[in-house]
Amino acid sequence: MANLALFDLDHTLIPTDSDHEWGRFMVKKGMVDAENFARENDRFYADYKAGKLDIHAYLIAMLTPLAKYTRAQLADLHAQYMHEVITPAIQPVAIELVKQHREAGDLCCVVTATNEFITRPIAQAFGVDTLIACEMETVGGEPHGAYTGRPTGTPSYKEGKIVRTEMWLASLGKSWSDFEHSYFYSDSHNDIPLLEKVTDPIATNPDDTLRAHAQAKGWRILELFQPS
Repeated sequence: MANLALFDLDHTLIPTDSDHEWGRFMVKKGMVDAENFARENDRFYADYKAGKLDIHAYLIAMLTPLAKYTRAQLADLHAQYMHEVITPAIQPVAIELVKQHREAGDLCCVVTATNEFITRPIAQAFGVDTLIACEMETVGGEPHGAYTGRPTGTPSYKEGKIVRTEMWLASLGKSWSDFEHSYFYSDSHNDIPLLEKVTDPIATNPDDTLRAHAQAKGWRILELFQPS
């Protein structure tokens, strides 16, 4: 029987935060007011690390600038972002970790609090087709409809990761009990709810709060790479 392998993305599979880096990229490309947005981007990132992020306010701040562009324009910008920022950061050890689960026949999914626009191409770079990420409202339908700049659905953040994962499993006619082993790799204390849910929680490059929690629980700690 195949197992379930769930992966957080930022600071787990990649040694950076794709959301924060996209914000910096938008500043660099003149997509947003540089001074105000950079300050807000840094504040939101600090709130996330402190576990007190207002996910709805953050999503609106990150998604609003995208509404000014067509999907084709955004695809070109994201390709630049991948080339300049993300691809150089991807490390072979992380690719190999995901590959091991894929070759074992495990059901693999990236579960991230970062929005789907930023993260889908990154998940695909790891060979993972299934992505659970914060969803974005469109007008005109997928895949070419314009983004409105507003989030939709349940954010995949904290307990929302459990909600969204269970919705996905249900869509496949599955539940947690269908898997002998369910793995979740994450670096963040924000992900403790989902880590508590799986049979095999793996604190991966953990922050200090998660490291202490993992040690107290006897969880496996994986130092996949040294964060940059």
